[in-house]
Amino acid sequence: MAVYENREAFIPYTRSDIIKLCLQDGRLNGADAQKFQDFCQILTAYYHFRFHKTLEIIKDNYVPFNPNADIQPITPPTFEQYDEMELNIVNAFEHIVERANYVPLPESVVKQALSTKSLIDLKTQVNFDDFDRFLCYYRGDSYKKISVKKLLFWRQEKKIDIFERIVLLVKFKEAAYFRANKVNIQELKFIPGKMYVYFYKNIPKLDVDLLFPNVETSMTWKDRLLFGIPAIGAAIPLILRTLPNLLLLVAAILLVLNLSFLIESLNVELDKVRNFMPVLVASLSLGITLGGFAFKQYNNYKNKKIKFQKIVTDTLFFKNLANNASVFQMFIELAEEEECKEIILAYYHLLTSPTPLTPQQLDSRIETWMENKLGIKINFDIQGPLSNLEDIRGQVVQKNRETTDNVSIIPLLTYNRQGMCQVLPLDDAKAVIDYVWDNAFQFNGIIL
Repeated sequence: MAVYENREAFIPYTRSDIIKLCLQDGRLNGADAQKFQDFCQILTAYYHFRFHKTLEIIKDNYVPFNPNADIQPITPPTFEQYDEMELNIVNAFEHIVERANYVPLPESVVKQALSTKSLIDLKTQVNFDDFDRFLCYYRGDSYKKISVKKLLFWRQEKKIDIFERIVLLVKFKEAAYFRANKVNIQELKFIPGKMYVYFYKNIPKLDVDLLFPNVETSMTWKDRLLFGIPAIGAAIPLILRTLPNLLLLVAAILLVLNLSFLIESLNVELDKVRNFMPVLVASLSLGITLGGFAFKQYNNYKNKKIKFQKIVTDTLFFKNLANNASVFQMFIELAEEEECKEIILAYYHLLTSPTPLTPQQLDSRIETWMENKLGIKINFDIQGPLSNLEDIRGQVVQKNRETTDNVSIIPLLTYNRQGMCQVLPLDDAKAVIDYVWDNAFQFNGIIL
């Protein structure tokens, strides 16, 4: 079984399209084609039921962690129940994202984004100590070319690495942690103790840090220089214009302190110093001038900060796919779709193969078939669908026997002594999956 570094297990077509593709392949006659469609239909219904139970687990346990919850539990959970509920959510989350063919994103990649200049020219900081839990998964590691503005009319073409899809789950520490660190909880952009889940598309690798709700942004040294140098340049002529008023004010202060002998060194007329009105006018003029300049510079800083925040908001707003509870719902559907597509492909190719296949041969056969039919290269995950086919077990009644020995529980997939895969024919496969579906409620106590 070949392993490809640049290929993914994700199948970028719908389940319905995969079924149509199998039927158009011409390996099933009319009767078998209908049976295959029936098999796919009941298989889909069964897996929809299985993933629905996972969704119910998430919904029941996410209530105390949901930052957007508009309902409250009748009885608040104990500390032990609280920890157990958190673990249930995390386990269910990992279950569905992995079955949706997403892979974990190492924390080192996120921290690298913090220390590397990103596409958005901002300095960012994320305090990972704020988290009780941090999980990140992605799908689609690719790149695209963009045009970046450098100077006036000069633009540079740049190639950036992106994650086509990325999902992030963070559980913040409780309020006591932030109080201990002298943090004003009212000023936080998140609620301590809550669990935030975000789902984005087409995020540059070096901008992953912007997805965190506790990210802090500030100007880079380049922006600070571009902001500070013009401010200093504007301040110098202002100081020169206000210097006479400043000297007059200093002289008045020296006179009050009985240091009149120092006034002569300031080259200020003593009569003006002793006259209250010139000093008052000088003080007001100096205060208004310097105050106006300070306000202008502060306003420029605030406008630049708002501009940066707008850049971040625009970047994330148009790339956001879902938040919090809605993320779980979307991934339930994605996982269900991927799981069914893989099982259907594995079963179809074993059913139609003229010779028995090993798992490795089946894996290569599906990958080659997908490339020939659709022109896509995938790294099919063969172990998942084979395990699922083995786990689906039901009764098949042999019509040629009438004794009690004619009924047995058998799986959809078995292996012979040579390690070759064997699947049940369509009639028996339909009977097995129908049996499992009819008896589904016997498995309610199992977390799938």
